[in-house]
Amino acid sequence: MNFLNFKTRLFVYIGMFGSGKTELAINTAIDLRKQVSRVALVDIDVISPYFRSRDERKFLKTKGIEVIAPPGVLSHADLPIITAQMSGYISNPDYFTVADVGGNEDGATVLGSIKPFLDSTSKSVFFVINTLRPFSTTLEEIVKNIQKISKSGKIKINYLVCNTNIGSETNGDNIRKGEEIVRKVSEYLEIPVAFTVVKDGIEYSGKFPVFKLKRYLSNLW
Repeated sequence: MNFLNFKTRLFVYIGMFGSGKTELAINTAIDLRKQVSRVALVDIDVISPYFRSRDERKFLKTKGIEVIAPPGVLSHADLPIITAQMSGYISNPDYFTVADVGGNEDGATVLGSIKPFLDSTSKSVFFVINTLRPFSTTLEEIVKNIQKISKSGKIKINYLVCNTNIGSETNGDNIRKGEEIVRKVSEYLEIPVAFTVVKDGIEYSGKFPVFKLKRYLSNLW
């Protein structure tokens, strides 16, 4: 996957809780770093205390990626903390930046507080969909989620991402069925599908471009 083809400097991942945004954000940052010299990952997830990109700060530093998150004891606070440094990286034209946003409309609310910074830079907003998660299994449920989160975050969604999986039990049939649902959502809302996420090691060719994903989060259950 060549993320430079999106012609943007800021990649914002939003979606429902458990859709896989954080793992995808980490993979995107690593993939970008192979092509450009300055990459930052801004962790503004105020919802999940378990799956946060900030927990992989040391590992990502070895990959040449700056991880921007609340400092010190605030790092694990479930509070909408947005520092000046975080806002600065979002609008910094010298960096390609990936923003990992918390799940559901509560997590997206924080985007409204940094709207001036988001509006000042070239950005693409990706809504990540895992059709095997609760409340994301049908066209109707997904459309409702997209509309709620877009309104809560005061942000327009530019692309959909099909991230249908059930962890290690994922197979091509799961992904294919997920793509069909996401395709219908895309047609209904007139939002294009950017790509389908496929775990590294699974051979798959479907309706959309494929992004091969590796597992990096060390605290997966």
